Amino acid sequence: MSNIIFLNSNKINFDNKLDFSSLDKLGKVTKYEDSNNEEILERVKGQEIVITKEMTIGRNLIEKFPPCVKLICEAGTGYNNIDIEAAKEKNISVCNVPGYSSEAVAQLVITFMLNLTSSLSEQQRMIENKNYDNFTKYLQVPHFEIQNKTLGVIGAGAIGKQVMKVAKALGMNIIVYSRTQKDLGDSDIKFVSLEELLKKSDFVTLHCPLTPDTKHLINKSKLELMNPQACIINTARGAIINEADLIEALKNKRIAGAALDVQEQEPPELNSPLFSMKNVILTPHIGWRCFESRQRLINLLAENVEAFINESPINIVC
Repeated sequence: MSNIIFLNSNKINFDNKLDFSSLDKLGKVTKYEDSNNEEILERVKGQEIVITKEMTIGRNLIEKFPPCVKLICEAGTGYNNIDIEAAKEKNISVCNVPGYSSEAVAQLVITFMLNLTSSLSEQQRMIENKNYDNFTKYLQVPHFEIQNKTLGVIGAGAIGKQVMKVAKALGMNIIVYSRTQKDLGDSDIKFVSLEELLKKSDFVTLHCPLTPDTKHLINKSKLELMNPQACIINTARGAIINEADLIEALKNKRIAGAALDVQEQEPPELNSPLFSMKNVILTPHIGWRCFESRQRLINLLAENVEAFINESPINIVC
């Protein structure tokens, strides 16, 4: 039986509703709600498999891991929080869990777009401020249909594909930018350059991983290519957008709005302009947090661990 440790299970099981039985049956599983760096080094002693969720596992930690650690399993899709090169040097495999939240994140993206098309958040803020002009006068906010609008999707992985599927059902036109082009099974969906996508899209949604190449992929020069009536949506990683440049573009009405489930710093500073901007929807990285997605994550995580124990590892990223 393998020794397995989950260093911050509360990140997933914050409501204590998840069933861990699929993982528990695979060995001696120890779960900690959270762990700091000193606790991590103490707790990984004697452990073969280490599970984390969005926890920074840098070189300074990995270099001190004992030889018994053979696998770090990131309980999620993105693994930019783990120093992959350091893990390689220690002969520690790293795996992730792709696809567990594709439906949930796509659902949030569509929710954002529908919200933005109807200025729903702004209307609710007006009511909270006892401004009833939308009821007593002509409509004071933008309100338009989503069909026939152009959606630009950056990244054509599992989540990007799910967004395309739902957007197509809503009658949207879809263009895609991806470093790796693949058959999407729909001749109406076209791959274009990043510059063309930004120029032609009414909505831009980000679904690429955070890497050195994609950090600040969306910056001042890229935002200047966008249509002033366009909105940008980020449910991937905050640092894909240069947040300072985005705030400037929003303040200057260079673009119409943004919906951000992820931020460059999480949580943002409480004095961040993003909290008070009328043309911004801000959520605290909730895309993956649906109950169904989190339970699916546990079950897929167990499949990763079981495959590794059986010497046929899956979803290995290094």
